[in-house]
Amino acid sequence: MQKIDIKEYLPLVRKPSRYIGGEVNSIKKDLSKVRLKFGMGFPDAYEIGMSHLGIQILYQILNAREDIACERVFAPWGDMEALLRDKGLKLTTLESGVPLNELDIMGFSLQYELSYTNVLNMLDLGGIPFYSKDRKKEDPFVIGGGPSTFNPEPIADFFDAFLLGDGEEAVLEISDAVIEGRAKGEDRQEILRRLSEIEGVYVPSFFEVSYNDDGTVREIKPLREGYTRVLKRMVPDINKLPLPIKPVVPFMETVHDRVSVEISRGCTRGCRFCQAGNIYRPVRERSPEKIIEIINTALKNTGYDEVSLLSLSTGDYTLIEDLLTGLMSGFADDKVAVSLPSLRVGTLSNKVAEQIKRVRKTGFTLAPEAGSERLRKLINKGIKEEDLLAASQDIFTHGWNAMKLYFMIGLPTETDEDLIEITRLADCVRLIGRRIMGKAPLINVSVASFIPKPYTPFQWEPQITMEEGIRKQNFLRRELNKMKLNFKWHDADMSVMEGVFSRGDRRLSALLVNAFKKGSRFDGWSDQFDFEKWKEVFKEANVEMAFYTQRRRPFEEVFPWEHLNPGVTKEFLYREYKNALELARTPDCKVDRCSNCGVCDHRIIKNRTVEGEEVVLDHNKDKEPDNLYRIRFRYSKTGDLRYLSHLELITTITRAIRRSGLPLRYSQGFHPMPKISFASSLPVGMESVCEYMDIELNADGARFSAQEITERLNANLPEGIKLTEATPLPLKVSLPSAIMTEYLIFLKNGPKGIKIEPENIDGFIEDFLNKDSIPIRIQKEDKVTVIDIKPQVAELSHTGDLTLRLTLKKSPGASVRPHDVVACLFNIPKEDASLIPVLKIKAV
Repeated sequence: MQKIDIKEYLPLVRKPSRYIGGEVNSIKKDLSKVRLKFGMGFPDAYEIGMSHLGIQILYQILNAREDIACERVFAPWGDMEALLRDKGLKLTTLESGVPLNELDIMGFSLQYELSYTNVLNMLDLGGIPFYSKDRKKEDPFVIGGGPSTFNPEPIADFFDAFLLGDGEEAVLEISDAVIEGRAKGEDRQEILRRLSEIEGVYVPSFFEVSYNDDGTVREIKPLREGYTRVLKRMVPDINKLPLPIKPVVPFMETVHDRVSVEISRGCTRGCRFCQAGNIYRPVRERSPEKIIEIINTALKNTGYDEVSLLSLSTGDYTLIEDLLTGLMSGFADDKVAVSLPSLRVGTLSNKVAEQIKRVRKTGFTLAPEAGSERLRKLINKGIKEEDLLAASQDIFTHGWNAMKLYFMIGLPTETDEDLIEITRLADCVRLIGRRIMGKAPLINVSVASFIPKPYTPFQWEPQITMEEGIRKQNFLRRELNKMKLNFKWHDADMSVMEGVFSRGDRRLSALLVNAFKKGSRFDGWSDQFDFEKWKEVFKEANVEMAFYTQRRRPFEEVFPWEHLNPGVTKEFLYREYKNALELARTPDCKVDRCSNCGVCDHRIIKNRTVEGEEVVLDHNKDKEPDNLYRIRFRYSKTGDLRYLSHLELITTITRAIRRSGLPLRYSQGFHPMPKISFASSLPVGMESVCEYMDIELNADGARFSAQEITERLNANLPEGIKLTEATPLPLKVSLPSAIMTEYLIFLKNGPKGIKIEPENIDGFIEDFLNKDSIPIRIQKEDKVTVIDIKPQVAELSHTGDLTLRLTLKKSPGASVRPHDVVACLFNIPKEDASLIPVLKIKAV
């Protein structure tokens, strides 16, 4: 194990709560008692990865096995990467700090092509060789899953195996194959052979690719008898899967900070641009009973106050109206909101809208995808303009005042007339909102460049050039600005790179390594993406991006992904391609005739929809009592949780109260907030044993003594936050503001130490206290303020054992922090001073 504790250096990085672990529902096992250490990796920032339902599900499934420890790891942000490299430390798992090269399996969830350089960075920081051919017997097996595995060829050389399709069952079979192979002392090739026998597992090294002189694929040659094409793994009935009822609850705010429930998997609408609609067929709906069981239990286990119903087309769930009615009847009084992802126009009914707004309006996104009816026919979207306008009217009528409209540009055969239709349609929505609301609504028009993906009818089509994408964006920006509509877009250069890797081949792996060496990281983030580096990489390799993005492919061309099979046939996709050009409609096979896509056997593999009566989940809550109850707590914030920001602390405590079942009081209005107030905000990285907060409970709270409330809350608070006192108070007593605050500063406990002899400390203090003034510069964001810290220092003394006692008094203007005093006292950089542990012990 590594000797240096990276957590001691977390004051030097932004968002340190990304790296502390220990979240509610996270699982840390005794690694000496498990047979397999599985790293669950997500090649993006923590807040992105922890929003992904898939890794939450697999994390729970793997850790349900006593002999497997699944631990998470995310891409470190640039500041943390620099810190790891500076200290010579490896990237480790969150739970137990296992270096990645000491795992048995290093899994990656591959959701997006522009995360590939992050995969390389994580391997490099974790001490794992990039190329699978260079790994030794003891190295982890690097395995990828997720939608990008349906053409993983640009990264095939880096991975030992990929899983195509559903992972809930296969992930355990993969784990068992590695456990059994290693128990028998098998070499990597023998274990890879085991893996290749698992349905849905693709081992790239068992296929050899050759190329024509023009750069296209000549042949994908199987190297193992009987292993010629890999069919995706599919769970026929998702109702038979273990229920994901105990998701890890992040301390920091994540992109999707809520209980997420998959209500349906797959989509058969047949939108011709949509890869997910093809690779995840057929439709498999979860029963309302299972959905409600997941939600009920997950809310109790997490303390979340919002639920998101997920699927590729949530509004198409057979019993969506009844499900929402039942959920809101049961949860509205608990101030639990229900949100839906973007809705297909035509699936928003008055009943659905009425239910969603009962707790709070969570926002609406409608996705027409194309502005003109001609293009909507081309992509088989099947939406008429009157459908969109009717849906908009319903949304504004029910009280929403903002809407996001999502479109694509660069669809096959698109003209400027189609772009004009986008602006005209958006303006019609604006006018409807103005007529209903009496004022202009907030309309956000979001546009992304269309990227032809593998296993879609448009996989033969060229992608628009970057220059054409920019021209189209400028055109829309200019026209939408005239209408005072907000315009958001996806950077055209990023779309080009996504297009390259979406339909790329194995020859791109060397370019990825070169881009990594030039510093490419987080390419999916517009503020981190550097297109100049990528152009340099392609130029040095003498490879044209246009070869991958701007060619129209003939039907007979061998695609790099030809040996991978999501179930839909190439013949079906090409038939759909021709139907698109003829503007012919293909019906939804869930409610209409079979489209003969090739996925279903109509016995085991088939569309599975739910049937039933209205879903009822009514808790029969009484109206909130008029009598209210207030209690003041003293609490400590120590250990790793000292790195929580004040907002993260508030969220953590609020969710603990909800998990405890105490009757928390909320504000009124469309966005109810819990009645919790805090005396002060503690600087990130500082420990304290004297923090104060007040919470308000409904009258039911009076049934519990202060001690009982304290015990219930402490049982639900994470390690590092502990309530130490509780005092009932009248409702209108406000929290006092501290005039004097006392701290202990532990000079010898900082990771860098302090190069001062103990006998000299009193001299430093005397010199400091004898000064008339001590001006310092305090910077907050872009604002710099100069203040004199001397008047705020009420007491400073050396208590022995390299420990200082400091008392600061409140004064108008900017406040001084203990690390400011330490930096001035010993004339050391503030960055070094920030690493010295400080404990707040009194506030009066």
